Amino acid sequence: MLGAGERGLALLEFETTKLTGSAIKGVEWVESGQELATFVRELQEYFAGQRREFSFPLDLRGTQFQLKCWRALLRIPYGETRSYAEIAREVGCPQGFRAVGMANHDNPIAIVVPCHRVITTDGKLGGYGGGLAVKEYLLKLEGAKWKSKARAAGLFE
Repeated sequence: MLGAGERGLALLEFETTKLTGSAIKGVEWVESGQELATFVRELQEYFAGQRREFSFPLDLRGTQFQLKCWRALLRIPYGETRSYAEIAREVGCPQGFRAVGMANHDNPIAIVVPCHRVITTDGKLGGYGGGLAVKEYLLKLEGAKWKSKARAAGLFE
């Protein structure tokens, strides 16, 4: 599910059933494939392994802390990971790794604001709103390194 307006992409969710839970208050959603074409094209390029960065503007809406966290996520390069603790230090809240996790959970623009690139300090996946299988898929697509049961068993290079 994609949602965008004049200021840019505001919503990217995996399930349309979640839309009512994360819909931006005061915004009316109108279906328009033409308006979303640029976003769809760049996402298709990303999933085809042809795009590492998105060029379209974002319309991020959240608390000041959430915005700090989401901006920190945008600075994580393609194919790299950061820990929740590293993001907490970067946003000036060194003990706030759980708060960073909650900000990631509330991230309205999955994939583009790459919360999938945040893992635990010991290198494990942690959580992900789209499910751990999706997080693992995205990290594998990007060639990122992390610890997992599958990696430990030699199932992934």
